[in-house]
Amino acid sequence: MNHVLCGLAANPALPVELVDRLIAAADADIAEELAGREDLGRAQVLALVSGVPEGAIRLVHEGRLTEADIDPVKRPDAALALLGEGGGDPGWARLLAGDPDHARREKLAACPRLPPDVVEALLADTDLGVVAELALCGGRDVAVRLAAHPHTEVRRAVAANEATPPVLLAALLTGSGLPSARRCRVCDQEKVPFVHHPECPRPDCDLPPGACCDGSHESALHDIQEAALRNPATPAEAAAGFADHPSALLRQTLATRSDLTREVSARLLADPLPGVREEAAANPAVDGALLRALSGDPSHPVRRAVAHHPDVPLDVLVHVAGCTRIGPTLLPRIATASPAEVEELARSSDPAARMLLAQRRDLPARIRDTLAADADAKVAKSLATDPELSEAQLRAMVDRHGSRVVAKVAANPSAPAALLEEITRHGKPARKALREVARNSRATATALLACLADEQGRVRAAGHPALPQPVLLGLLDDADWQVVEAAAGNPSLPSAVMEELINRLCPAPASPSTHS
Repeated sequence: MNHVLCGLAANPALPVELVDRLIAAADADIAEELAGREDLGRAQVLALVSGVPEGAIRLVHEGRLTEADIDPVKRPDAALALLGEGGGDPGWARLLAGDPDHARREKLAACPRLPPDVVEALLADTDLGVVAELALCGGRDVAVRLAAHPHTEVRRAVAANEATPPVLLAALLTGSGLPSARRCRVCDQEKVPFVHHPECPRPDCDLPPGACCDGSHESALHDIQEAALRNPATPAEAAAGFADHPSALLRQTLATRSDLTREVSARLLADPLPGVREEAAANPAVDGALLRALSGDPSHPVRRAVAHHPDVPLDVLVHVAGCTRIGPTLLPRIATASPAEVEELARSSDPAARMLLAQRRDLPARIRDTLAADADAKVAKSLATDPELSEAQLRAMVDRHGSRVVAKVAANPSAPAALLEEITRHGKPARKALREVARNSRATATALLACLADEQGRVRAAGHPALPQPVLLGLLDDADWQVVEAAAGNPSLPSAVMEELINRLCPAPASPSTHS
């Protein structure tokens, strides 16, 4: 991979004639970058596909290629991509249903609006993966026909398909009402009874760790149950029976469903395993009264899930925030707090409450100014990225709290250039602060030079338009490929330099201009 050319291919300032030069010399990596350009003309798009067929798939997804542009015989993968988007000629599907590559037939099976005769051909396909993909993505009639398929892989796909009728999903979940499966991936490959070792040394083995079969396909049936529990079309009454199932994974999956009764939710919230309680606490269908019992849960992930719940009582949220690392995020319950609750939080003596509130960016100016002057660094840190803060307020935060807030102040889009420079000279500035300065559009050349000392800051600074030109040119030979790509993609790179790089790295004669 040539990282200079990849960077140039993504450079928004690359002149159109140089885009043509790159199209003529593109390999798959360069074509991937070129395909993402918004300024490609139609002739350039067609030239890119002609030279690098692999680039057609992204161009289809970007909406840059139409049915008229694709020959399904020469570009079957592009044709599949367009069929997958719901476009293309139905005749393409008939052609691709007979493709010798089973991976293409499998992708075809996932496409919407397939002609009935193509569906029939895929149902009769000899490759199990093709039939399973059709079972996953097909309509109701397909799901009904495949629910009793002898192989568990196909049944699992039917169990995950939301078009499957609820009565069949209940049967797949409980195992009642359907004939027993006769095959699974384990007994297809191994003599039963067999348990797959979690650290299997065979490089060609594709069985999942712990897969097992004693003739009853136990691990495969477990997978079918998990798929059915995840399917929102599965009847809630059938799913509820798994609240006390021995499998922690199935109980954890059940806890994510939004149609559980309060009784079932309460049982899951009291589960002995933290992972189950965490999923139950994160479920939007759980009410605040049930969450109150988890405010003192010994598991940090469980308490964090409680904090992120949109209906958690405000007092419970404040309590949890005081003993749980939540991270710099606006919690749903804080985002919907009423004006009276905002006032209550702003006046709270608990800094955790004020810290949560400070994440909002629609606070009344009076409350915002009060929080900006807060004596607690956690509160100031939460507010520091608010673009409505004045230069004086930002400077006061840095003076008051120092290194604890400089990274957040540097991330403020309204931070003045002079302050960003000062942050880079702030004693030993945290590496995170340098990275935020390098990302800030207001950063000056002086500030960016300081950011080069940090590994990640160097990558970000290399792509910043304000980086001094001599330094930028030097970074084109940097030892870090990410820095090289960022420098080559910097829009302030002179056109003459771009041309010289392409002349040196793409020595072939330029083709006639293809831009429209």
